[in-house]
Amino acid sequence: MPTKKFNIYVDGQAGTTGLRINERLVNHPYVNILKIDEDKRKDYDARKELINSADIVFLCLPDVASIEAVSMINPDNTHTKIIDASTAHRTNPNWTYGIPELTPTARQEIAQSMRTAVPGCYASAFILPMYPLVNGGIIPKDYPVTAHGISGYSGAGKSAIAEYNDPNRSNLFPTYDTPRHYALGLHHKHIPEMQQKVGLTYAPIFSPIIADYYEGLEVAIQLHTRLLNKKVTPADVHKYLSDYYANQNFVKVMPFNPSQCLDSNFFNPIACNNTNKAEIFVFGNDDQIMLITRLDNLGKGASGAAVQNMNIMLGLDETLTLI
Repeated sequence: MPTKKFNIYVDGQAGTTGLRINERLVNHPYVNILKIDEDKRKDYDARKELINSADIVFLCLPDVASIEAVSMINPDNTHTKIIDASTAHRTNPNWTYGIPELTPTARQEIAQSMRTAVPGCYASAFILPMYPLVNGGIIPKDYPVTAHGISGYSGAGKSAIAEYNDPNRSNLFPTYDTPRHYALGLHHKHIPEMQQKVGLTYAPIFSPIIADYYEGLEVAIQLHTRLLNKKVTPADVHKYLSDYYANQNFVKVMPFNPSQCLDSNFFNPIACNNTNKAEIFVFGNDDQIMLITRLDNLGKGASGAAVQNMNIMLGLDETLTLI
């Protein structure tokens, strides 16, 4: 383990993801958190100085601001590594995609990376079960994939959080008490990385839903076995995914037993809250298969994934402050 502490700067420390990253770093034994004065959070020169002073910079910013922050790195700076939690660089081939569990070489690629993109929360839950099945030849690359996701309102950002927490919301926002579909034009911002990272020929149809609880997320993918490349049962798919993700710290394929996977006959989307876990489930019958992944949209879907990547990029135990 290192004998020094690494300097870490969170650019966008006041946002939901930035706050959670800072919470995870407070007790980290090998980091020193660089702070910016509140009145200088948007000061170009102050940000640039901190960015170039850090060993790791987390970008918890809108896409345009993240791109600007990367441009602040001095040309001769060879030590500052960037971990971007925005959408800006997730499909950029010059950036490493930050799912350490996804391939046998992913951790090594992240460890050697100077630029890592944190996956989207919905994208992580979609890619984790889909990539092995497409890469393994079970699901055709041109399969017409349909999926839906449901998330707590924290995933929609500070303005949505304020609206959902408004004490007068029943008068101001009467529909906020119900689950609500959005992105009905079928152009959700996570779809490009879902398609690219899984290797799909066509973009999946993805339908997200926001619901009246704070955090926790699930993505469900429905498959017709008659359209797959080979005849498989839900048990076959479960075994394949279980073997693929065996012995991972944070990704687990749950038992193939609905009675152990349901809460009073219903699926629980918040069981991974306040963890960095992603749990994969397989349900179905001989004709149809349902894949469901649940995770904390602020954990493995954002801040937890970011800190896991940081640990790997610094040569540390990936579980530090995450278990």
